[in-house]
This record gives sequence, C-alpha cells and structure tokens, in this order.
Amino acid sequence: MVSFSSLEFLFRFLPVFFILYFITPSRHREITLLIGSIIFYAVGEPEFILVLVLATLINHLFAAQSWKVSEGFALHEWQNRRRKRYMIKAVALDVLVLCTFKMLGIFVSNALLPLGLSFYLFKMISFQVDLYRREVWCRPQLKYTALYFMMFPQVVSGPIMRYREGEFELTRNYSLEQLEDGLKYFILGLGMKVLLADRLAILWNDLQMIGFQSISTPLAWLGAAGFSLQLYFDFWGYSLMASGLLVMLGYHFIENFNHPYASKSISEFYRRWHVTLGNWFRDYVYIPLGGSRCSGVRLVFNLAVVWLLTGIWHGNGVNYVIWGAVLGLFIILEKLVYGKLLNKAPVLGHVYVLFLIPLTWVVFAVNDLSYLGVYFGRLFPFLGGPGIAVNQQDIVRYAQNYGIYFLAGIALCVPAVFRLFEKYKKNPIVVLLLAVIFWYSVYFLSSSAGNPFMYLKF
Repeated sequence: MVSFSSLEFLFRFLPVFFILYFITPSRHREITLLIGSIIFYAVGEPEFILVLVLATLINHLFAAQSWKVSEGFALHEWQNRRRKRYMIKAVALDVLVLCTFKMLGIFVSNALLPLGLSFYLFKMISFQVDLYRREVWCRPQLKYTALYFMMFPQVVSGPIMRYREGEFELTRNYSLEQLEDGLKYFILGLGMKVLLADRLAILWNDLQMIGFQSISTPLAWLGAAGFSLQLYFDFWGYSLMASGLLVMLGYHFIENFNHPYASKSISEFYRRWHVTLGNWFRDYVYIPLGGSRCSGVRLVFNLAVVWLLTGIWHGNGVNYVIWGAVLGLFIILEKLVYGKLLNKAPVLGHVYVLFLIPLTWVVFAVNDLSYLGVYFGRLFPFLGGPGIAVNQQDIVRYAQNYGIYFLAGIALCVPAVFRLFEKYKKNPIVVLLLAVIFWYSVYFLSSSAGNPFMYLKF
C-alpha cells in the first residue's frame, strides 16, 4: 500500500481515510492523520515501523530537552552550548542510524533497508538543526513532531518539507476548493506516472533484455532520452501526487520540480530538479561548509563533498558515486570556468544540458560498470564500441512504438504547457480531461502488475 499508484491505495486506503479525516472534528484531525500515517507505513513495511517510531520518539525527546533549555527571551552562553550538544547528539544519532542501515543494505541485503529511511531521517536532521537555529517558533509537541516525521504523503519519498512549512500549531483552513485543487494535482501526477513513466520504462527494459551490445547507436540515444523522461515523470508524478494530497489535507503545496529540462546549465538543472533535496543539501551541508563565499580551492572542496554525498545517498553501487562525481565536476567547471558563457548564450546552454543530462542518467541507471562501458560504446561508436549492432534498423520500430510518449513527454517539459494547466485547471474541459486521465490510468493499473515509484528505494 506504500505506492500511491496502486489500486489498493486509490480505492481502499484513500477513500476510507478521507471519510474518517473529514468527519473528525477539525481540532482532532492531526491525530486521525497521524494514526492513518502509521497504518499506511505499517501495512507496507510492518517489520520497520518500529524504526520509524523509535527514531521519532528519540528525536522528539532531544527536541524537548533543547527547547526546555532555551526557554526565555535571552539566552546565555551556557544555554547555547547545551542546546548545541543536544543538536549534535540528535544529528549524530540520525546519521548513525542512516549509515548503519545503508551498510546493511550494501553488505548484507537490500531488504534490510527500511522504506523511506533517507527521507524521514533527513527531515529529522533538518528539524534538529532548525530548532537549534531558533527557526522553530513554538514548543514542539509530540503529536506535531510525530505528524511531521510520519505524514503519509511524504514519509516514503518526500518532498522533504521543513517543520515550519507545516504550520502545525496554527488553525488549519479546509475548503472544497482545496480538496478539488489537490485532487487535480494528484490525478495529473498519477497520469504522469502510469501513462508516461511506466510506458517509457518498457523501452528501457527492452534494451536491457536485448543486450546493450546488440542495439544500434540511434536506439542507444533514444534509450538514454527515454530513461531521462521516465525518471523525470516517475518522480515528478510522485511529487505532484504527494503535494496534491497535502493540499487536500489542508497544507500548502510544495514544489519539488520546476521544469529542469528548460535549464541552461547543470547547476540550474539541479536547482530545479528535486528542489527540496537540493535545498536540504544547500542549507545543511553546503552552506555550513562555507558555501561559495570562500576561496576557489575551498569552493571545489565544498561542492565535491556535497556531490559525493548526493551520489552515495542515491544508491549503493559504484555507478552512483561516479554519477555524483561527474555532476560535481561539471558544476565546479561552471562555477570557475564557463558558467558566464552559458548565461550569455542561452541556446548553447539548453543544448549543453539536453546533451549531457541524458548521458549522466545512463550512468545512474546502469549498475554494472562493464555494461556501462558497452552502452557508452554504443552511444559513441567512434570511440571503439562492441562491434556492429545485430539490427541497424531497430530505431525505426522503437521510434514508431514510443513516439507518442516522447512527444507527450517533451511537451510537458515545456514550462508554458504546465502554466496552461495552472491557468485553466477549473475549466470544464480540463476537468473532463483529468477524469479521462484518471480512469485511463486505473485501466492500465488494473491490467498490469503495477510498477513502484523509482524513488521508493531511496
């Protein structure tokens, strides 16, 4: 039930939960949401619900002690020192839990990695640091901190909301308009996931079944582009569904993607891609290290650390480290060498991004380094590839089969298209189109085994 794009979630958990949520008096709805979130996680990961509960209780205990020390208008130096010790202990414990389970996943079994661990521990770390920085303005109550850490729209794959964004202590407003708007975002995200990402996933699976050594160079490029769109609509679709659920529950919409394929540099791409994760690394790693207000050598070090950690966070394979290192290298070069040129020549910048990003996603996608070498040999045969492809005309068949999905995906990558949806989302024609998207998605879900969101494994 942890997947938003499952029939069990759509037709069992979600309607039952919302009925209970809205018949609950408004002052007690946080409790209903908390209980529903615990059930949601426990059904999907019953063996790991205790990890989430214990981490929540321990982080709340540290937060309560820190707040108790800081009560009063003026803080003495000894109070700040104690608060800092509480923060360091809490963050160190969260990092230790994350590293322990990551190591178990690498060296023992990936089944020992709790679902959503990285996301909810990152929220716990940000909560402790924000509390120390006095960016949490009210005394944290257990029900609010637990709800922040466990809220079911976010517990599995984010977005990584900050505690203050939840405005948990304030009176929450509910309206049918909010419910309708949230539902529209949810359906749009569901369509991106089921009708685009899952269809394009078949292309990438076909290439793996055929064998990279057997595909032609044009098909290799089509596969790289297809995987780039697949990953984008898989995770953007999830983020829209999660944020849509938040809006339906009375919270603010959280933007996690801002049309990254319209970027003019790799740096800009990752300011627009998975925005909440990028902001987390910026605020809790990059800026504490010194950010960009430092010497060139220190800047290189800061960026290298951030992107090494980003690569490690995304997965257990060496390819993820290479992926992070390559992106870090390009971003360092943009900062120090040719970034101004890309800003002055936007067309060049767009071409640069659309050429390099699919190549980096290939590194992200292929775990086996020998297969990765074969794929790049297909992409660039003049560098010495694995020989002539079995079928040089394979591109024709695959372009015909998947052309409609590429056209739809490319159109949705254009910011103006999404702005049209925002502008006319109340139009009856748009509402009818969303209804078609929903039931067409349900048809595909009912006729297939389903395909979990790619980011669930992080």
